[in-house]
Amino acid sequence: MDTEIKSLLQFLPRLRRYAQVLTRNVHDAEDLVQETLLKAHRHASGATPGPETGGGWLMSTLHNTFIDHHRSRSASRRRETDFAQLMPQIMDAPQEMAVRLAQLRRRLLDLPTEQREALHLVAIEGMAYSEAAAMLSIPQGTLMSRLSRARSALKRMEDGPRMYVVGERDVS
Repeated sequence: MDTEIKSLLQFLPRLRRYAQVLTRNVHDAEDLVQETLLKAHRHASGATPGPETGGGWLMSTLHNTFIDHHRSRSASRRRETDFAQLMPQIMDAPQEMAVRLAQLRRRLLDLPTEQREALHLVAIEGMAYSEAAAMLSIPQGTLMSRLSRARSALKRMEDGPRMYVVGERDVS
């Protein structure tokens, strides 16, 4: 092993302890130590620290690396905050659609199990009535009745504009 690397590694426990004090996180501390050792290895011009220096320059490098990362994160947060203030405060379509879909999902889950199964197989999975009835081991007429009740229940639950369920025809 290279003597420069051996010399750097003797300070590893001290660097780790100090990095954990700074970052308050084991994983971030390990990343900080690794980056510090890489910087030290890159910038060492043949002069390696001896035990008499106590690794002070490595500790300074670690501290300065931490400060650089901290400043960078702070600047990034400021940029993100400034950008967020430029964004419009109200966004229409995506949130409204997400809310509507969540409401529909909740209503669908509130249906009785047999109605929910029938509606899912026909409307979501796209199965033919005969195929869905066979899968549920019920007569096709029973399946159609459950579908009708499920669609009616969803319509009754809807308090906004008229909702059409997949596979339904408008009878107005």
